[in-house]
Amino acid sequence: MHYLHDIDPVAIHLGPLAIHWYGLTYLIAFGLAYWLGMRRLHLGRLQINEQAFSDLMFYGMVGVVAGGRIGYMLFYGYAKLAADPLSFFRVWEGGMSFHGGLLGVMLAVWWWSRRHQLALFDTLDFVAPLIPTGLLSVRLGNFVGGELWGRTTDVPWAMIFPNALPQSYPAEVLREMQATGALEGLARHPTQLYEAALEGVVMFLLLWWFSRRPRPRYAVSGMFALLYGVFRFAVEFLREPDAHIGFIAFDWLTMGMLLSMPLILVGLVLLFASHRAPTLPLARRTEVSP
Repeated sequence: MHYLHDIDPVAIHLGPLAIHWYGLTYLIAFGLAYWLGMRRLHLGRLQINEQAFSDLMFYGMVGVVAGGRIGYMLFYGYAKLAADPLSFFRVWEGGMSFHGGLLGVMLAVWWWSRRHQLALFDTLDFVAPLIPTGLLSVRLGNFVGGELWGRTTDVPWAMIFPNALPQSYPAEVLREMQATGALEGLARHPTQLYEAALEGVVMFLLLWWFSRRPRPRYAVSGMFALLYGVFRFAVEFLREPDAHIGFIAFDWLTMGMLLSMPLILVGLVLLFASHRAPTLPLARRTEVSP
């Protein structure tokens, strides 16, 4: 018998206000990134002080949220945006894009690096190993929220996601249907957990290990782009395409794949370019003024 996804997506009820686990995962993501960034800062990975790093984190946070929302509405919800422009501001209805968030972070990092007279990719190389723990946290938030599920399967660990069923049933009815086997054949890959494992755990371990010693400029950013692009592309074969988009082409190419292919190419180009790039020396003291 397959598992029934029966998790309350709301973490805290404060009267009419409901605080969802998904929102809290963003706070956890920023907290982990800040803690890990301070560790890299004290290891001398970038010549800045703690105040400058705090500013960088703030700009990055704004870039993630704004870019993620803009990217989702342009990549996945353009028809809805065209019909109802105010839907852009209804963030409580959901809709964030990693690729849009990544572009938002890059823009924020460019702005911050320009102010501090640092090379853009020196900052990106510093930031890249901090991102996978955020991806881990947010993907777990997707899982708790029962969204972004996979395609139907009969693997032993498959799960039945109520939000993926043709119609909505009360929780007690779902449990009864599961017990009688009425939901067999509707179980799906928990692709949120696959992505949490690959984009979060595996990518963090590889990037943290790769960046333990000084690397040439572009190398860490290139490794990040390559790993994420490959992992996301692979999981997309098991993830259910967005219902309002479906397959882009060939009955297998999804929007997630289409957006990940440029990352794979960029990653390879950056890794190639790193062979002729300078290596940033370790900073014993972080005294660049904010």
